[in-house]
This record gives sequence, C-alpha cells and structure tokens, in this order.
Amino acid sequence: MSLGPRLARLAGWLQEPQKVARFQRLCGVQAPPPREAEAAEAPSARAPRRRDARSRPAKPGDGSGGAPNGVRNGLAAERGPGAARMTGAQRRNSLTGEEGEPARVSNWPLYYLFCLGTELGNELFYILFFPFWIWNLDPLVGRRLVIVWVMVMYLGQCTKDVIRWPRPASPPVVKLEVLYNSEYGLPSTHAMSGTAIPIALVLLTYGRWQYPLLYGLVLIPCWSSLVCLSRIYMGMHSLLDIIAGFLYTILILAVFYPFVDLIDNFNQTHKYAPLIIIGLHLALGIFSFTLDTWSTSRGDTAQILGSGAGIACGSHVTHSMALILDPSPDILPLRTPPITLTVFAKAILRVLIGMGVVLIVRNIMKKITIPLACKIFKIPCDDIRKARQHMEVELPYRYITYGMVGFSTTFLVPYIFLFIGIS
Repeated sequence: MSLGPRLARLAGWLQEPQKVARFQRLCGVQAPPPREAEAAEAPSARAPRRRDARSRPAKPGDGSGGAPNGVRNGLAAERGPGAARMTGAQRRNSLTGEEGEPARVSNWPLYYLFCLGTELGNELFYILFFPFWIWNLDPLVGRRLVIVWVMVMYLGQCTKDVIRWPRPASPPVVKLEVLYNSEYGLPSTHAMSGTAIPIALVLLTYGRWQYPLLYGLVLIPCWSSLVCLSRIYMGMHSLLDIIAGFLYTILILAVFYPFVDLIDNFNQTHKYAPLIIIGLHLALGIFSFTLDTWSTSRGDTAQILGSGAGIACGSHVTHSMALILDPSPDILPLRTPPITLTVFAKAILRVLIGMGVVLIVRNIMKKITIPLACKIFKIPCDDIRKARQHMEVELPYRYITYGMVGFSTTFLVPYIFLFIGIS
C-alpha cells in the first residue's frame, strides 16, 4: 500500500467518533438513559431547542454515520454505576439557539479540570490574559503574544472552512459543549491556541526575564495537553482534529515567529502603520467571510482580526506619545520584582479599572454598530440573531467593536492609569 492510502486510512481511524466516546466514558461521561434524559429536559420543554440551520452531509469514510458537524445530540450507550450526577451542556449557542443534551458525570474533578482547560481557549480567558500582561507584567510580551495569537487563530479558522470537515457525530459522542458546534472541526483552533500561547510565551520571555528554562518546558506540555484533551472530553473534536491543530501550529510558528519582532516594531514606529494595519486586517476579514456559508466562525474571525488591529493601532499611538516605554536592552534580563502589598493592590486596581473601561467600550460599541449596520445595509433589526448572520452586519460589528476594545487595552486604559497615577 502506497503512502497516500495509508495516510487516508490513518486519518479515518483518528477521526472515528467512537474513540472520542471511549475517552469520555473513561473519564466518567456518558449520556443518561432515555427516561433520565426526558426528566432532565422536562423543565425546559416549553422552550424548544433550535438546531443549526446549516446542514451538510458527512464526508464518506469519516466513520461517523451521524449528523453533519455533530449538530444532532443524541444518546450514547447506558452506563452502570448509579452514583453519577446529571449536568447540562457547558454553553448554549446564543446565535443558533442550540442547546446540548444532559449528561451523566461520575468524575467531577476531571469535569472541572477540563472545563478549565476549554476556557483557556475562550473569549473570557483572552480578554483577561492579554490585558493583564500589557497592564501589569510586560507590554512588549503582551503585544507580541497577540500578534502570534492572531496569526494562528486566523489561519486555523480559515483552514476549517476550506477543509470543511465535520465534528464528531452525536451519538455516540456526548456533547458537553455546543458553543462552537456550528463550525467545522479540523483543525481544532482550541488546540492551536493552547499550543501557540505557551510556546510563544516561553520564546518571548526566556532570556528577557530571569527564570529557569525548566519552568517553561513544564508549562508548555501541561498547558497544551490540558486544552487539547478538554476538547475531546467535551465531545467537540476528534483525535485527528487535535493532532492536526497541534502540528499546524508548530508549522505556523516555525514560519512566522521569526518575523514577530519586525511586525511589532513596524506597528509601533512606521508612519502609516495604523492605515496599513486597519486595511490589512479588514481585507483578511472580508476574505474569510467569502469562504463558506454563515457559521459562528465568521464572527469569531472578525473578532480576532479586530482585536489584533485595535491592539496594534493602540500600541502605535502609545509609542508615539511615549506613554509606555519598553525597557532598554542593556538592562535585560529583567528580574521579577518583590510582591509587596502595594504592588499587589496596584495590579488588582489596574485590572478592575481596566476591565471596567474595556467592558463599557465593548457594550457601547455593540449598541451602536449593530443597529447602524442594519440601517446602512437595510437589514431588518428586529431579530438581532438573524441580523448578525449577514456579513454586512457581522463583519463591521465584530471588527469595529473589538477593534475599539483592543485600542482601549493598549492606549485608553494605560492613559487612564497614567492620569490617576497607577501606571
């Protein structure tokens, strides 16, 4: 057998949803028997569940024999122990209205551990993690982490819509999360983010900060494996999706990471950097919206690009006004300052004030951009969920809103810190 058929056979074997279901059972997760499922759903029976409107036949040889993208959540085989308790899906998909089926969980420490792992690839983590680095630890590292994150996530999201590979079918898989269920599965962008961030973090900080390399070498596999395994545990990705995401990230970092310093310096110092940044990120967003029919991937991609553009433009203005100055190379490596009560209190204060400003900016821009885009493009705005499925609304809403969030993170908030004396 030649190499091509062997690889295809291996890919089919790695994509089998039975392997995901087997891992879930090993970790103590199974769908409940029909009577328990009906009892769990009874309180919400008046609110019928809405499924993803986009349906696409599963590709031949995917081993699923089930619904496209794993949209239909059914029941797996019954399990024996009666000590398990019921839990619902992690998140309802607010755009499609989709809800997951209840599940029986017998190992709650693993459940909470993998919930933490999957949160490391969600918006809540990003909106806390990147600003914390920029406001409290090292703005240079924070900015360049964002550059890596934008590159990896954008390529990952676009690749999903080019390959169009379905998520694991349910049944036999139990869907503990449905937030991204309308997107395609390969590669796993959670796995890509969970691999890129710790690797880039170590590459950016080792030699710049004083700490043993062993710490970084322990951080990378722990962080990456937690995120990757959490996606299998949640029933959102097959083994193939995870492996492809991991290897794809290594390839992207090998090609693009040497240019991160150059990109960051250009963003800060070039005269026309803001115009180029905004134009480039907007063009990439328009391209991604033409790849396929609507899914939550479209909005996520515009959100990522908008955040990256806003942070880059904010860093340009901040550098021009000398609000934040990077340490001189001759004082490197940096030493971790002693954690005193004053240092800790200032860090907490910066996070609280900064996040308050960021959330206010996000809510204001959301209230403005969606109705404005609907009015300009003559799209009915009575149903926001349907309106956002139009490119003319989703792209400007996400891009402008999160562009302003990113700009506030690197310019407006540091300016406020300087004004009130906690910078």
